[in-house]
Amino acid sequence: MDLDVTHPALSDLRRTARSRMPHFAFEYLDSGTGTEKGVTHNRARLDEVRFMPAILRGEFTPSLTRSTLGVEHALPFGIAPVGMAGLLWPDAERILARAAADHRIPYGQSTVAAATPEDTGPLAGEMGWFQHYPVRDPEIRRDMLRRIEASGWRVLVVTVDVPGESRRERQRRAHVSMPPVMTPKIVASIMARPAWAMGVLKHGQPTMKFPNSYGPQAKGKDAFVHAGRLIRGFPDDGYIRALREEWKGPLVVKGVADPADAARLIEMGVDAIWVSNHSGRQFEGGPAAIDCLPPVIEAVGGRVPVYFCSGVQGGLDILRALALGAEFVFLGKAWYFALAAFGRRGVDHLVHMLKSDMVSNMTQIGAASLDDLPGRLIPAQRG
Repeated sequence: MDLDVTHPALSDLRRTARSRMPHFAFEYLDSGTGTEKGVTHNRARLDEVRFMPAILRGEFTPSLTRSTLGVEHALPFGIAPVGMAGLLWPDAERILARAAADHRIPYGQSTVAAATPEDTGPLAGEMGWFQHYPVRDPEIRRDMLRRIEASGWRVLVVTVDVPGESRRERQRRAHVSMPPVMTPKIVASIMARPAWAMGVLKHGQPTMKFPNSYGPQAKGKDAFVHAGRLIRGFPDDGYIRALREEWKGPLVVKGVADPADAARLIEMGVDAIWVSNHSGRQFEGGPAAIDCLPPVIEAVGGRVPVYFCSGVQGGLDILRALALGAEFVFLGKAWYFALAAFGRRGVDHLVHMLKSDMVSNMTQIGAASLDDLPGRLIPAQRG
């Protein structure tokens, strides 16, 4: 099967993934919160970022390499952390960690993944970026950081835009839990997806292994309660300062929208700012993430890198964020659609798709390098 012909777009991978994932897993991955206006607003505002085409530029091959936090990457995009990844597809964390190392792109793993930092840190190598949710107990926090560092994770990404639980109505209707509660409806959903079911039989039932290692094993809704008791819901400036003291490697703060917050975080010693609105999964009444990017970059003033995610669906979206000043761009859902559709082959195909899309669009606008992108924005949209 030639995936470039049968699945040339992310929408094709999503369609195939939906046919292979249990309903509850797809709903967890695909959904936003509320009426999903936040999701649609992200998309609409990205579409409004446009470039001026160029002609008579001759032949050139666009360069896509980019360095950040002291490491050169083959491409300017990476894998954003997604919670409960092993629920979405069996062994997802290990597959993606290996793929990231092979393609030399960052791999983000969530605190609430179905793998521990020890499981995947050695696989990701210097491409490993571990996502940290603030925890209530300082001793548990310090032990978590010790384990993350000892496992080889290079970058710590602390997520701060989840101060409390979002309702995520589609997930509630689908009875999402980790591990799944085996109601007749859930069992029927699993039986209808044999590839997913066989994967679980091979790799084991997905659980929140890292949080669960700090307390009794919990199941179903109780697993969420246990994780919620462990993960502190309301981080403050003091928490970031404590992390800065305890984590010696690069420290990134994810979930920044307000320029004033970005400036304050730099004063606390963070190494990078990550602009995100959690892809409309936490709060639908705020601004589109892409609208927050230029003001944050202005506030940062080049002192640290600024990253971006939320609503990115292809190479053109990556170029849009880079043109507006992001140093690196991350995708979340896309990787799991690719993985569920075709396993590791799907992940490799997605890398190919994104790279090809970027090259095609850069050729159209006459951008030989990523640094040329800002100058090709339609003037009203610059800076």
